[in-house]
Amino acid sequence: MKTFKRFLLLLLILLISAVIYNYPKLNILAGYSAKSTASSVFVADRTLAFTDTTDNNFSPVNLASDEVDLEEKTAISSVFNLLTRKAIIRKGLGSVLTLTEEDETASYLSPKRLKADNSTPFPYGNSPQKDTVFSNVNYQKLNVSIDSLFKKRNKTRAVVVIYKDQIISEKYAEGFNKDSRILGWSMTKSILSTVFGVMQHQGKLNVNDKAPIKSWQNDNRKNITINNLLQMNSGLEWDENYDEISDATKMLFLERDMTKMQENKPLVGKPNETFNYSSGTTNLLSGILRSQFKTHQEYLDFWYTNFIDKIGMNSMILEADLSGNYVGSSYSWATTRDWAKFGLLYLKNGNWNGKQLFTKSWVDYITTPTNTSKGIYGAQFWLNASGGFKEVPKNMYYADGYQGQRVYVLPDQDMVIVRFGLTNFDENEFLKGVISSIE
Repeated sequence: MKTFKRFLLLLLILLISAVIYNYPKLNILAGYSAKSTASSVFVADRTLAFTDTTDNNFSPVNLASDEVDLEEKTAISSVFNLLTRKAIIRKGLGSVLTLTEEDETASYLSPKRLKADNSTPFPYGNSPQKDTVFSNVNYQKLNVSIDSLFKKRNKTRAVVVIYKDQIISEKYAEGFNKDSRILGWSMTKSILSTVFGVMQHQGKLNVNDKAPIKSWQNDNRKNITINNLLQMNSGLEWDENYDEISDATKMLFLERDMTKMQENKPLVGKPNETFNYSSGTTNLLSGILRSQFKTHQEYLDFWYTNFIDKIGMNSMILEADLSGNYVGSSYSWATTRDWAKFGLLYLKNGNWNGKQLFTKSWVDYITTPTNTSKGIYGAQFWLNASGGFKEVPKNMYYADGYQGQRVYVLPDQDMVIVRFGLTNFDENEFLKGVISSIE
């Protein structure tokens, strides 16, 4: 009997130790599931059942159990009933994970939006285009390339191809259509970069200036420029690992103010000599944008009134952290067509229907390879300058998000291609096929 009791005690100690050891992982796991569920149900207008069987059905996220309150617009996720996280919806700001009960009733500001133009045809408005058939487009060949992405293994949700401002191909998976908001993940970084381009065009800042971070002024970090940050080349320490507890996962699922985590990191390299992809850097840049405005309301409004709504991306929702700062690294939702408008803005060198939002020199800037990036990265955009996609023009560039979210800009072809899904895919083969359909 004594031996049995000792065994039970040892087993209990091991169980408690295991819970304590894995508690931080469970916290992040439940946080991911709650945040994903709230955004999917209340921002993207999907059902809980659909969300659980598609977006949250991969390991280890599928260990979490999810519930939603449709009236209160909240989502709760728990793992083995050991830990529970809650996400709430805030008007105009999407979903956010709470850290305390007070967060559920805290006051907040919402961005002011411009009215959508539903009378002008796409892309400058939201009404249907006139049917246009191009004699130099091999539509059969184009459709073969598009259809290849919808094979089961690719888990593609949406594809739109724009050629000379016209939609020449558009396809959606079951459960999605032209009005479905889809998460861009890290394509949000390219949205944030564009805000800097708009502000520079308006003379509100200069990306070559030193980063205005007070806490850096007494050490070597004072030499870091906004440009270094935009190019992910600051030399700051950062661990961008989503398979374990890391800087990135702690920031996204445990932090109240996501703009601060990168600020507190030390230098481990030299500015302009140490490329290191960092979501923390992008959120730090969101904080720098906030510092350019006298009020938080102005900061919230500017992204929409001077850029997003100005080009008719009216479906877009930028999600914010508990402090009200836009999570520029990861959280923006919009329809596939609205993401295509974003690509078209760059294809048109910042000119939208006669209005110059940013200059051609800004396009040159964001497509200039970051020093030490080996030609794959610009200023919050990914590049093909090194020919990584061997059968695609080297001047192609793109916004890139987790699980293969893409907005490709192809200047030589006068084309924008948007793809959304849940897995990566053979991008070179797909792009090659689409490009070759233009004869």
